[in-house]
This record gives sequence, structure tokens and C-alpha cells, in this order.
Amino acid sequence: MKSGFIALIGRSNVGKSTLLNTLVGTKIAATSFRAQMTRNIIQGVMNTPEGQAIFVDTPGIFKDRKNPLTAKLTNKVKETIESDLDLLIYVVDPTREIGDEERATFGMIRHISTPKILVINKSDLPKKERKYQEEYEKMATEFDATFFLSALRNTHVQPLRDKVMEMLPEGEAMYPENQLTNIDNYFWIAEIIREKVFSIFDKEVPYSITVEVEKIEDKPEIMIISAKILTDAERYKKIIIGHRGQKIKEIGQIARKELETSINKKIFLELEVEVDKHWIERI
Repeated sequence: MKSGFIALIGRSNVGKSTLLNTLVGTKIAATSFRAQMTRNIIQGVMNTPEGQAIFVDTPGIFKDRKNPLTAKLTNKVKETIESDLDLLIYVVDPTREIGDEERATFGMIRHISTPKILVINKSDLPKKERKYQEEYEKMATEFDATFFLSALRNTHVQPLRDKVMEMLPEGEAMYPENQLTNIDNYFWIAEIIREKVFSIFDKEVPYSITVEVEKIEDKPEIMIISAKILTDAERYKKIIIGHRGQKIKEIGQIARKELETSINKKIFLELEVEVDKHWIERI
């Protein structure tokens, strides 16, 4: 029996959360094209006949010195890297040029002694779109193994699963077989709602909004959820609500649809928008 912790590291929007969901086989982490979608250390459990791998999703490294959220999230990544890991997976996006952000991220893990795997994501895209792939391939000498895959399409992912299990040490399972994550329903539902906010708004609202679920009533025929979307400015509150409440209604509709599909139960979702200038302090 093998078991161990594997951190997923990389800059924002390289596909770490998508890869976590694909490896585990179900949606645990919210995903979005927006920077810093992941803000908490989320664990996803992969059970195989060989043992149990616990993947640790981390916030993406994102350069924005003016925003206090960035410093908090970067510190969370550093704390994860410095923790007792068995393996580290470094995820890169070959459609994006290597710049200061990538160099800073790579610099955080380059000299640590933990075994490392390089994952070059988005292999499903045409080669002309992966125009920086050769530059990332040059990093391979710093890693114990390199894989080309598509986390979104779930292609060429199995060899990575096999390699992870091969590299993990012997050990007992740390999670019961039916538990796939360390997060509870309150957190998971909040993440789904936040994901839908970003899917509706492009750059009209900042990435520094959050969602808090206040109450869940799980009745036999229906689940009743009360949640609030928090932003730090009145102008963003008006945008999220929309004219005559149309935008907040749209957020609720698509969030409810995904939740009903996932939970297989009718959902009543009550959403409000509030201004809270101090929510970042609670992260």
C-alpha cells in the first residue's frame, strides 16, 4: 500500500484546479479563466489499487503588488512547499511566454529536494498555439519526469497517475475511501457560486470578490441554500445585481443547475450581494 501528499504548483491559469478535478475524477475545485480562482489549500484524493494519492491544489502565483490578496495567497503557496510533501507537480501552460511571473514561480521550487514532476498542459491544442512549448521543455532537466497532457480533455493523464503512484512511499490510507476531499459542503457550494460569478462577468468585476454560504437546510426533497456574494465597493455590488436583478438571477440559475446535477436533488438558492471591505482579512 502506498500513500502520500502531492502539491500542484504553478502560476495562475495554467490548469492546476482542472488537473486536480481530472486526477480525482470529480469536480472538487472551482475553475475559471480569471486569475487567483484558487484561494484555499484544497485536497483531492485519488484511490487506486496501489494506494492513495492526496493532491494539494494551491493558489496560482500572480504578480499584483498593489493587491493585499496576492501576498496572502503567495504565502499559502510557500507554506505548502515547505510542508511535508512526498511529491511536487509543476504545471505550465505552453501557450504563454515565460516571463518574470513564471521565473518567480519556478524559483520557488527549483532547489527543494522533494521529487518533482513537470506537467506541460494543453497538449490538445494545435502546435501553433503552443508556441512556447520548447522553452518549457528545456526545464525538464530539473525534474524527475515530464508529461504532456490535457487536463481539460482528460487525455494522456493516466501515465501521470501511474508515475505518481510509482513515486509515492509506502504508507496507509489517510482518508476513508468514500471521502474525496478535505472541504465541506459550505466551502464547495461557495466555490461553485463564485465560479459562476466569474463565468458571467468578464472584467466588469474584480477577481477580489468572494462568496460565503450562511445556511444549508438539507430536507428530504430539497436543499435550501442561503449565500451572499461579497465585494469591496458599492459600484461592483450594482453590477453584480444588474438591472432589475437580472444578473444576480442569472448567477443563481446557473449555479443552481450545476448544484442540482452534482447533488441530484432540487435546490432552492437564495443569493444576496453585500459590500464588505474587510473580507480579505478573513482568508
